[in-house]
Amino acid sequence: MNTAATKTIPGPAVPDGQAEQDTIDFAAVSVLSRNGDYSASAEERKFICLLSDGRLLIADGQVMNPHVLSYCARLERMNRPYRRIFCKIDKINQAYQAGTAGGGARLDHSSMQVTAKELLTRACKERASDIHIRVKKLSTEIYFRVHNDLVRVSGHPRDFGERLLATMYGAMTTVSDNAYKPSERQDASIGDRDKLPEKLYGVRIATAPTSEGNVMVLRLLYNDAGDDIDVRPLGFSEEHATMLQLFKEQPIGMNIISGPTGSGKSTTLQRVLTGEILESKGKIHVITVEDPVEYPIEGAVQTMVTNAGTEEERSRLFSAAITNAMRLDPDTIMIGEIRDRASAQTALRASMTGHQVWTTVHANNAMAIVDRLVDLGLPLPMVADHGVVTGLVSQRLVKVLCPHCKKKLIEHRHEISEALLMRVARVLGADIVNACIAGDGCAKCRQQGTVGRTVVAEVIAPDAQFFEYIRAGEKLQAREYWLNELGGKTLVQHAIDKVAAGIIDPQMAEKAVGRLTMADAPGSRCLTFPQAGAAALQQATDGMAHIVEAMHAN
Repeated sequence: MNTAATKTIPGPAVPDGQAEQDTIDFAAVSVLSRNGDYSASAEERKFICLLSDGRLLIADGQVMNPHVLSYCARLERMNRPYRRIFCKIDKINQAYQAGTAGGGARLDHSSMQVTAKELLTRACKERASDIHIRVKKLSTEIYFRVHNDLVRVSGHPRDFGERLLATMYGAMTTVSDNAYKPSERQDASIGDRDKLPEKLYGVRIATAPTSEGNVMVLRLLYNDAGDDIDVRPLGFSEEHATMLQLFKEQPIGMNIISGPTGSGKSTTLQRVLTGEILESKGKIHVITVEDPVEYPIEGAVQTMVTNAGTEEERSRLFSAAITNAMRLDPDTIMIGEIRDRASAQTALRASMTGHQVWTTVHANNAMAIVDRLVDLGLPLPMVADHGVVTGLVSQRLVKVLCPHCKKKLIEHRHEISEALLMRVARVLGADIVNACIAGDGCAKCRQQGTVGRTVVAEVIAPDAQFFEYIRAGEKLQAREYWLNELGGKTLVQHAIDKVAAGIIDPQMAEKAVGRLTMADAPGSRCLTFPQAGAAALQQATDGMAHIVEAMHAN
């Protein structure tokens, strides 16, 4: 058994590696120094061979050879741990011959593909949205993101993670950023259904080097996203659904959905566009430009940008794809994301030339979408035009409380901070009797206390007056006009409604949308407390608790 140290050892160190036995099994490993990120030069390959299990074979008597020292120094710079194993020089040749024949590498990829699919299947059973694979200096850790929480699911040796990452990127992806390069940031996707569990339509991959090794994050794209075209089950209100329907009925104009990564923007787009196609009975031409395609949209022509080597090339290809889409006689164009000036300008041009456009951006709220577009280089007078930008949407996802084990806030008010309790009482008023917090978990929710996530959103249908305020730099007046004259409701207000209905926990709501404040609460619902506050609040909540107890007694 090999007992050599597993830490990285700089080349000049005194030799302390283990002498290898006569037999080396190359079937279970692949050769890393033949090509790829850890490839060695022809001269270096005469004396060393790096294997995927971390062994660095070094020819006897060559530990101080300049070529050996150079290769070891390069591994040190790349934070690649290895174990020095001294062997006869003919063993080095045998290792490369085995690698050249492809047996070790192919066997490694084949077995790791089975492992990768098992990992994806397990994630689907947990209904995870993402898988995080963190390759550290000596170990690999795997996490699932379930209902927005990271949960550690397993740990492995470092070489397991390296082989898993290399296999998933190099042997399973259909759209990738060239070859897998552990020392670079890369993007890819898995779209081959034979390599995926039945529940998945695709997987989006992002990788990056870290101070200890590498990280890969896989976004899981479920194929049941297209089962429903109604946005209300996602969590949108009746008013939101009505406004989104009006946006669909506008023949021209840009409708923009904002939110952080993982806020459900792509799912909303998928439902909106699938519904639009069905409502037209297939008589409209919807074309998408995505990087990569995330969800299937029945009846749409979905195109993607592939194999861009650099961000500059990706930007150029994405903008060119939007321009090309405008020449394909579309009624509606969906642009996966406006991420830079080029895509912003092209999307604006599509909107101004008689097309309906749907897209997404990263912005803090619906009104901030305009600022984001201006930051990307679009002229404010063109953006702040209700004939060009017809819809602004911002959304977040908040966990839904398990209906079987959630707890009444009034009865468990001592489990949250006094400051939060005061804020909730202020914004909910009498509705605080319906507010709930997460329970301890039960069999129905698999001991999680929550059963999925719901959208909280704000939707603006801007008109001429709204944009007149925006062009004049009067954002406060624009906000007041939207809320009071256009009947708007903010993200926070929508969250407050769901807290009042006992759907979401106020603590979880604040993590998603910020503090629940009086400025965003419906006036008829608010309670006003004296400045001293705490004693009056306690009296009020105690009084409400007594009312609840009396109701239960009756």
